[in-house]
Amino acid sequence: MTALSPATQATEIFYPSSDGEPVAETYAHLYVLLVTLEVLRQYLLGRQATVLGNQFLYFAKDFPRLRVAPDVMVIFEVTPGGRDNYKVWEEGQVPAVIFEMTSKGTKDQDLIHKKMLYEQLGVQEYWLFDPKAEWIEEQLRGYRLRGDVYELIQDGLSQPLQLRLQPEGSLIGFYREDTGEKLPIPEELAQALREETLARQQAEERAEQERQRAEQERQRAEQALLQVEQLKAQLRAMGVDPDAS
Repeated sequence: MTALSPATQATEIFYPSSDGEPVAETYAHLYVLLVTLEVLRQYLLGRQATVLGNQFLYFAKDFPRLRVAPDVMVIFEVTPGGRDNYKVWEEGQVPAVIFEMTSKGTKDQDLIHKKMLYEQLGVQEYWLFDPKAEWIEEQLRGYRLRGDVYELIQDGLSQPLQLRLQPEGSLIGFYREDTGEKLPIPEELAQALREETLARQQAEERAEQERQRAEQERQRAEQALLQVEQLKAQLRAMGVDPDAS
C-alpha cells in the first residue's frame, strides 16, 4: 500500500466542497435527505449546533483525499449555520449523529465502509434509512457507539438528539422524547402557515363586518334621532310642546 504523505508546507492545501456527483441516487433519497435536514435544522435552532447535508467531512488535516460526504450530519458544540465543508480539526468536534439514505446499490458502502469509518471517528450514532425498503425490511436501522464498536439501537431513540425515530412511508418521523410531539416536516409547516394566514384573514373579515354593522347601527340611531327632532320641531310649529309632561 502506498502511504499518503502530507503536502509540503509551501503548497496550500485545497479542500474541495464538491465533486460534481449527484446529491442523491433517486428523488426519494433526495427528498428524505432534504426533509431530514430541514426538520433537524428547525429543531436545533437557538442551540450551539449545526446540521449539514451532503457536504464533505474532512477528518485528516493535510490529506484532502480523506473525506466522506454524509447525507445528513448533526454536530453539537459548534457555531450554528452552514459551511461549504466541515473540517474536524478546525471545528474541534466530530458529528454526533449521521444519517445515510441507503439503497441496494450503496448497501456495502453504507453498512461496511462508512460504518467502520464512523466508528473510528467516534460518531455517537449512525442511522441508515432505506426509503424504498430495498434491503432494510424495517426501513430504519440505527447504531450507537458502545466503547469503540457500534451496537444496534433497539428502541428507536436517538440519545444525542433526544428524539424518537420511526419510518413513515418514504420519510423519517421525528418525535420529541419529552413530550411525544412530532416535529413537523416543511410541508406541514407550510400547511400550518396557510391555515394560520386563512384564519387571520377570516378573523379580519369578521372584524370588518362587525365594524360595518356597528357603523350601520350608529347611522340608523342618528337617523332615528334626527327624525324625532324633526317631529318635535313640527309640533312646536303647531303650538304643541312635545317636551311638556
